[in-house]
Amino acid sequence: MAALGWLTPRRRSATARSVLAGEASAEAARKTSQELEALAGQAAPAAGQGEPEFPVVGDVEAAAFFDLDNTVMQGAAIFHFGRGLYKRKFFERQELFRFAWQQAWFRLAGVEDPEHMQDARDSALSIVQGHRVAELMTIGEEIYDEYMAERIWPGTRALAQAHLDAGQKVWLVTAAPVEIATVIARRLGLTGALGTVAESVDGVYTGKLVGEPLHGPAKAEAVRALAAAEGLDLARCAAYSDSHNDIPMLSLVGHPYAINPDAKLRKHARERDWRLRDYRTGRKAAKVGIPAAAGVGALAGGTAAAIALHRRRR
Repeated sequence: MAALGWLTPRRRSATARSVLAGEASAEAARKTSQELEALAGQAAPAAGQGEPEFPVVGDVEAAAFFDLDNTVMQGAAIFHFGRGLYKRKFFERQELFRFAWQQAWFRLAGVEDPEHMQDARDSALSIVQGHRVAELMTIGEEIYDEYMAERIWPGTRALAQAHLDAGQKVWLVTAAPVEIATVIARRLGLTGALGTVAESVDGVYTGKLVGEPLHGPAKAEAVRALAAAEGLDLARCAAYSDSHNDIPMLSLVGHPYAINPDAKLRKHARERDWRLRDYRTGRKAAKVGIPAAAGVGALAGGTAAAIALHRRRR
């Protein structure tokens, strides 16, 4: 979302900004969770083959926290959101090419590039500045149907459903805008979402953030703040992510999972005997009943789109 004009003074330390971002995200998540709770469980349960040995049914002091990009969904939500905004003429073709190239790289590499992710957020902030929050929520619903629904990993969806079936709350935790994250959480029947909070005044975006993007340590602060507010015991909670950037969040809980892990997270998880799930390759996808062709098709589609856009511009 535009050059990051931090809402907090620059003299604040990075840790202080992470705490502020985490607390703001937790507050925003709690405000929307009541509505999402009423809709929880409406999504059809996925097959139980990829479900964990727990959760403990009825343990209301436990909850689950899921990273979004490449954990719950193939690719990055902010890039799909950018595609949808371009379709609605929020910005020009050269911006779309950048979004498409970054998304293709993300799929090929399978890991987050901090420079790409910050560039995407900067662009999104400048694009939505002056627009109403309600307008972006409505557009987010449409974009989910157009670009995101078919990219949900069935295996990860089954893990989330296992927690819901046990009577536990399930939260998305993502650097994507909290409004978009909330749309995705509602569509999946989850409890709510922790996401990056953009400043708005009288329902209109100012182009600034509250604190910083919900990334890395800020995610851990958001989970910690939400757990305190909800009366959760983090030692009984679970967290799921693909990225080593989320090691702070994964280390907070008693049941950390590495999902589609990058190389650094895979190494870290093996050293600490964390559970791993990988839904990307044909061999591992077959074990949990996921069509391998789906992942291959998504990868080819993203790369082809980037190349086609590049040729068209030339």
